[in-house]
Order: sequence, then structure tokens, then C-alpha cells
Amino acid sequence: MDRMLVVVFENESKANEGLKALEELDLHGSITVYTHAFVVKRPDGTITVGQCDDRGPSGLMLGIAVGGFLGALGGPLGLAVGGSLGSLAGFAADVKNARLGDDFIDDVAQALSPNKAAVVAEIEESSTDGVDTRMEAMGGTVFRRALSDVIHTIHDEHVAAIKADLAQIKAEHAQAQATRKIKLEETINQLESRLQAQLSKAKERREVAERVAWAKAEILRAKAAAAKAKAGEAHIKL
Repeated sequence: MDRMLVVVFENESKANEGLKALEELDLHGSITVYTHAFVVKRPDGTITVGQCDDRGPSGLMLGIAVGGFLGALGGPLGLAVGGSLGSLAGFAADVKNARLGDDFIDDVAQALSPNKAAVVAEIEESSTDGVDTRMEAMGGTVFRRALSDVIHTIHDEHVAAIKADLAQIKAEHAQAQATRKIKLEETINQLESRLQAQLSKAKERREVAERVAWAKAEILRAKAAAAKAKAGEAHIKL
């Protein structure tokens, strides 16, 4: 299952250990880490992104959810950029694409008090045991949330509502007097423009989702090929 994982630690040193442990779990095949970021909350309340990793093929940004989450966590004025960000440099993007509930963001924000640090990652895991055991042993507080498609559902509802309004206004337009028709035509034009804008956004999101799904599949295929090659080498040695 695709999940957003956030592990909050008491300091940067512990968070660095947590990041290494997460990478080890990925290397051993316990989980798949699609992208991750290392963040620190400074005494003044700003959140510094010190390190990001985005392993998508051809520089494809996999970290839409992570980037959206960081944008929501830091806010427009509370997020500072440092270190190597890779393709997550544009994470001030659409926060709605985080696909996470406000309650999750609020819980993490409350735990990530000044001087604390956290590892933020988008992962695939079949069991929570491996991550929880390693992170809790290092004093980390684990937060996770399945990434949902709720944004797409809300968008579909908006499109349906605009279409319903448009159908009603067009029906009224057909029966209206000449002076009233002019006003209704303006409303129709506004609704049609709004509808086209919503449909364009939907197309863009679908295309991004398709590219991200392809990139994730490539990562999984690469991991499987590497595991097969390693097994072959071990067989030859025997």
C-alpha cells in the first residue's frame, strides 16, 4: 500500500540514523522507498528541508505527495530550502496533491516542535512491523497515512455541479425573453469557461498520475532485476 511516512526524532543526529535505517529497509526489500526528505524545525519555527531524494527515471518528480505535504506543513512563509533537493525543488506546488487529511498534517506539526527533525517519505509496505520496530528503537515517533484519491472524487463532484448549473441556465435561456437572454448568455459563458478549466486540471492530474505510476513501476522492476542478479551471483559462487 502506498503510504506517507513521517518519523519525528528529538534531533538531527537521530533523524539521520532513522534515514539510514529506512534506506537499509529499502535495500533489503522490506519496503520500497519512492522518495524521501529530511527536515528540521528551527527555533524560529521555520522548517528547513536539508535533503531530498527522488529516484524517478529521467528526473520524473515522484514526490508530489511529499512535496505537497511539506508545503502544507511549513506554510507559504515557514519553509526554507537547503541542501540537495533534486526534482523536489518545485514542491511549493499544489498542496492539494498531498492527498492527505488535515488531521494528519496537524498531528505531525504538533509533534515536530522546534529543534526536532523528521524523515518524510512516500513508501510501499506490506507490513508496518519492520519500520515501526527500527524507528521506535531509535526513539522515533511514527506517523503514517495511506495516500487517498479523495482529491479526484472532490474534483468530479465540482465538475458535476458545474454541468448541472450549466444545464439549468441553458434551459432557462431557451425560454427567456430577449433582455433576459443576454444576462443568461453571460452566465453560460462564465460556467463554460469554469468547466473547461476544471476539465483541463483533471487531464493534467491524470497525466501526472500516469507518469508517476509508470515511474514507480520502473523502480519496482529495477529492484526485482537487482535482486535476481544478486541471487544469480550467489548461485555462481556456490
